[in-house]
Amino acid sequence: MAKGRGTFVCQACGAVSQRWQGKCEACGEWNSISEEVAGSGIGGQAAQKARKGRVFPLEGLSGQTKSPPRITSGIEELDRVTGGGFVPGSVILLGGEPGIGKSTLLIQACATLARQGHRVCYISGEEAVAQVRLRAERLGLADAPVELAAETSVEDIVATLQQGRAPALVIIDSIQTMWTDQVESTPGTVTQVRGAAQALIRYAKTTNAAVILVGHVTKDGQIAGPRVVEHMVDAVVSFEGEGGHHFRILRSVKNRFGPTDEIGVFEMTGQGLSEVTNPSALFLAGRDSSAPGAAVFAGIEGTRPVLVEVQALVAPTSLGTPRRAVVGWDPARLSMVIAVLEAHGGLRLGQHDVYLSVAGGLRVSEPAADLAAAAALVSSLTGAVLPSDTVYFGEVALSGAVRPVVHSALRIKEAAKLGFAKAIAPPAQQGEVPALPTQTHQHISALVAEIAALGAQNRKAAGRDR
Repeated sequence: MAKGRGTFVCQACGAVSQRWQGKCEACGEWNSISEEVAGSGIGGQAAQKARKGRVFPLEGLSGQTKSPPRITSGIEELDRVTGGGFVPGSVILLGGEPGIGKSTLLIQACATLARQGHRVCYISGEEAVAQVRLRAERLGLADAPVELAAETSVEDIVATLQQGRAPALVIIDSIQTMWTDQVESTPGTVTQVRGAAQALIRYAKTTNAAVILVGHVTKDGQIAGPRVVEHMVDAVVSFEGEGGHHFRILRSVKNRFGPTDEIGVFEMTGQGLSEVTNPSALFLAGRDSSAPGAAVFAGIEGTRPVLVEVQALVAPTSLGTPRRAVVGWDPARLSMVIAVLEAHGGLRLGQHDVYLSVAGGLRVSEPAADLAAAAALVSSLTGAVLPSDTVYFGEVALSGAVRPVVHSALRIKEAAKLGFAKAIAPPAQQGEVPALPTQTHQHISALVAEIAALGAQNRKAAGRDR
């Protein structure tokens, strides 16, 4: 039997070409083109003759709707990120660096659900059953009735799971190790990953079992494999953390059944991952309120207000090109704030190295951190010690104007709960009543002048003490 003629498909954008090439001409991605044989099905659906379509009814926007049922894991931070629990029939893609704690979190969730009477299956393609058992014993979960297996064939996995009652939760660790014989490709390739994911998604939709696919990540933090898998699943969750910090952050990147950018905070302990119910207190622990260059930022992660400390160091440099180093924030955003401070604040930072860090390892992406970063930079340059009971938030425009941000009242309420007495922010939106005395700034120049005057007072007081 002659082999079907293959086409070359870009796994990033889906562009089709008749020959292989290193760079996709459509999207510019390198090494994203792989061969797919025409006639080989993806996920078990072989090519068939064209058939006449069937007529299906169309419905209007109005009608009765209800929230999808949920299976709560018993881990509140995990349920928060998933939108209230696992939705039957949903598929979640969980990514994270090796050793970050993905398997630990999942085995804890499996044990909790299994003890509630649900059928839970943990399929490992990377570890033997004995290794999974050792981890469960170390965590004190060996008595939980979780069903384990070490298998990589998707057809065998689906056939096994269909025996007995349908499981409530299925863990596939990891999707990169799975393969299906319906795809003519080497195991581990992007075509195999897509085919295996589609077969498992079809199983979840037909049996109402919640499926979690564990995914590897690349060196730049992206989930490895074709991007189309992220569009196929119902939710994409990333597990973040730094080796030098003892806490981990579970972040929802995509969720069809809940809010996106929601975070859950966990602390790595000897007994596994424990929940952190008050992450603001954790991020502000050990804060040195007597040093210049530190400002507390009141941020929003999903629906949760989080307070973190933004630290800056502005130091003279002898290099021709000053250094700009950022940890936990967007480097392009820092360059913009520096340019605005020079153009509209009267500062001269061209002969200074600038270092900016979000303390605690949390990564902040919202523009509302502009004002806190600017306050920290001006404080470090002038030597002014910012008030320890004040929080900062607001977006800085290129014109120097301080623009309003969403959820101002929620940010200030969280600051008041933690004992802060004042907020420096843009004008509140109409109808919002802040819980703290709020000093509003219309332009960045007012903030620079205020901090510079504070620095002059500090230097004057230090001179009197001498």
